[in-house]
Amino acid sequence: MTGATPVPEYSGNRGCIVTVVSPADPGACSGSADVKAEEVEAGIAALWQAYAQHRDAALRDRLVLHYAPLVKYVAGRVGSGLPAHVDIADLVQSGVFGLWEAIDRFEPGRGLKFETYAMQRIRGAILDELRAQDWVPRSVRSRAREVERALERLESRLQRSATDAEVAAELGITLAELRELYAQLQMTSVVALDELIAVGCGGMSIAETLPDETVEEPGAFLDSVESRRLLAEAVSQLTDRDRVVVSLYYFENLTLAEIGRVLGVTESRVCQLHTRAVLRLRSKMLAASAD
Repeated sequence: MTGATPVPEYSGNRGCIVTVVSPADPGACSGSADVKAEEVEAGIAALWQAYAQHRDAALRDRLVLHYAPLVKYVAGRVGSGLPAHVDIADLVQSGVFGLWEAIDRFEPGRGLKFETYAMQRIRGAILDELRAQDWVPRSVRSRAREVERALERLESRLQRSATDAEVAAELGITLAELRELYAQLQMTSVVALDELIAVGCGGMSIAETLPDETVEEPGAFLDSVESRRLLAEAVSQLTDRDRVVVSLYYFENLTLAEIGRVLGVTESRVCQLHTRAVLRLRSKMLAASAD
């Protein structure tokens, strides 16, 4: 006789009959898993019903704990497209508030799936927090991405740094409009050279790659040397004027007004040159790290 005969057994906590099967039965594992899944679903349904009636904070906290993995999942998806300095833990914290709001507003009686509704609320809460922390308007951020993509396309096609006239033609605007756009984008171009170096270091800042003075770490040293080489190569590919602006601003610590006096141009023009240089450096470092 193969297999074991199912033995009915009473489950006192739910007032139902559960079939207990010997492990020798090939269907034992799947049957047990199905029973557990059904019990979990029944427990969550009962929890939702109790919370709808009493609105008790303890019941809400139990629901938050149950659906907490949704927050981590959504935060990870949103964070994958953000700069390296954005902490995923901060996104998770914002997402928890979205989950609380979703639980408070969800109506089980409508027959909707909570997970789908909650993910929208969680994502919305995370994006709202990111926008609240960003001093740059969304329209300006969008225009900055358009310029970066245009620079990437042109330099990939031309195999050299694109001129302002070529960038303007690629964007379908005049040269004067491009320079006005650079002036608008100057608020988005404030970036540390560490962040540009970090593009080629797996998202780490240069401070995180510094070797311990008491310990010899050849790997970290080589990574730092390679990152600096990539940055130096990217700077060398800039136009002469852009290279001078980067050198004076980041290495000589001159202000934009002082750079303007050196170059014989206005401070607003220096802002445009600085913005253009940073955008080009960023696109070159991203292209180098992707190779």
